[in-house]
Amino acid sequence: MKRSEINTIIRDAEIFFKENRYFLPKWASWSWEEWQKADKGEIHEILEKEMGWDVTDFGLNDYHQKGLFLFTVRNGSTEKTGYEKPYCEKIMIMEDQQVCLFHFHWDKVEDIINRGGGKLKLQFFLATEEDEFDRESSVIVYVDGIRTMLKAGGILTLEPGQSVTLPQKLYHSFWGEGKVLVGEVSKINDDHTDNRFHESTPRFPRIEEDEPIYHPLVGDYRCLR
Repeated sequence: MKRSEINTIIRDAEIFFKENRYFLPKWASWSWEEWQKADKGEIHEILEKEMGWDVTDFGLNDYHQKGLFLFTVRNGSTEKTGYEKPYCEKIMIMEDQQVCLFHFHWDKVEDIINRGGGKLKLQFFLATEEDEFDRESSVIVYVDGIRTMLKAGGILTLEPGQSVTLPQKLYHSFWGEGKVLVGEVSKINDDHTDNRFHESTPRFPRIEEDEPIYHPLVGDYRCLR
């Protein structure tokens, strides 16, 4: 992805957040220069737990068809850091018909929430022992606490305000019917070791630096550590 494209996506996201009255932490608006000048001891949790802006095209160079925009608001750690924080919260934006690729998590359990906008569609398969799609077994999920059974490959529709709980090793893909504000509340998030994509694809984009950084992505933090 070009940095100019990423910058445009972030600016568009800021507008969509305002339209939906979703407010980010103050540091979300920091420029790259402010990040570089910030006391690294004070912001170590943000840097180490990769909280903040996250845009990916999964290395496919087709973001508006197969991509995902996220902002990690808070994230914990499995390590002993002096306090317990076993949870994560993200806010995402799905464009109309934009698809997040099939994946599951080895450890993370999560609630996916339609926070507003259009409808959110999700498709599910259980994983076999070989980590392929189980095309025979039914899938059981909980929609706002209500036990819901779907056939393998079944599609669930979440209206604004609805949510679904996804257990470990459940392949899921999702997309918007209309532009959707999507929330996630989960166990601790680790995008480096806890994702299993059905298609072999990178989680983070390759970036062509064709203009200055507007707001850094979590992948840019390596330059600050």
